[in-house]
Amino acid sequence: MRKFGFPILAVVLIGLDQLVKAWTVANIELDTVEPFLPGFMSLAYLRNYGAAWSILQNQQWFFTIVTIAAVTGLIWYYVKQIKGNLWTLFSLALMISGALGNFIDRIRLGYVVDMFHLDFISFPVFNVADMCLSVGVGILFICIMKEESNGSKS
Repeated sequence: MRKFGFPILAVVLIGLDQLVKAWTVANIELDTVEPFLPGFMSLAYLRNYGAAWSILQNQQWFFTIVTIAAVTGLIWYYVKQIKGNLWTLFSLALMISGALGNFIDRIRLGYVVDMFHLDFISFPVFNVADMCLSVGVGILFICIMKEESNGSKS
């Protein structure tokens, strides 16, 4: 399960990300926001030519190099951890799928499609790949902290 389950999960998440983005492009007008769950979340269609909070606009070569390096490092770490903690493997699968989901957009379109707008807080519009990356980083951080905590008790 460990060897193949998490790569399959990553492929499924990349597919989900691309499907949600395709649905957004087909059903929501560019630069608009439509109610979805009133008071909680709206759906939008924005083109992000940068990174989070639209920083580093139009730096596609930079994002290409960083993504290739990051995904290579994540895959290398995944292979090293193959018999390790399931949560660590899960977090790496999330991060790989998130990075590749946005990378596909950057290569194919020259920008990333974002669609989720939180109504209750001022927060950048994001997508499924962004959620995968954020949750994956959070889980990996917890795993590393727990590992260090357990190691210091030995």
